[in-house]
Amino acid sequence: MAMIKCPECGAAISENAMHCPSCGTPINNSANKKFCQHCGNQIDKDCVICPNCGKQVADLSQNNPNNPSPIIINNNNAASSSAASASGGGPGMGGYPVGRPVNKVVYCLLAFFLGGLGIHKFYAGKTMLGIIYLVFCCTGIPAIVALIEFILALLKPADMNGNIWL
Repeated sequence: MAMIKCPECGAAISENAMHCPSCGTPINNSANKKFCQHCGNQIDKDCVICPNCGKQVADLSQNNPNNPSPIIINNNNAASSSAASASGGGPGMGGYPVGRPVNKVVYCLLAFFLGGLGIHKFYAGKTMLGIIYLVFCCTGIPAIVALIEFILALLKPADMNGNIWL
């Protein structure tokens, strides 16, 4: 016997139950409903993607003649996707920025003039790297690395607020 979640209180109940024993909510076991195998919530029978957990609950293949092609509504628009890609993007296919936003001009100035001391790392919120730069500043290596980071930061496109993502 499979267990499902009560839509009201979330308690685990039998899939054959008519009412939740915890809160008394009637359970709708009509022919138009099914249960998500991932989260256990009751969803519409025609759902392909569970609206509660976002996981796929039905076959998406085009080879199944009994199921028409699913319609997937995506709330993202082209403007927000291109803005996310232009803001530095990140690894992965979403183009979402990774890290923390910092002002490009301030970061570049700090990296160029005080990069050997790691001040730009402190500004970017990377305290441990800033301390490492401070410890090794007498060797000159952090200054060379900071110059490279300055050039890379100059090449990164800024978002509409002038921020880059580090």
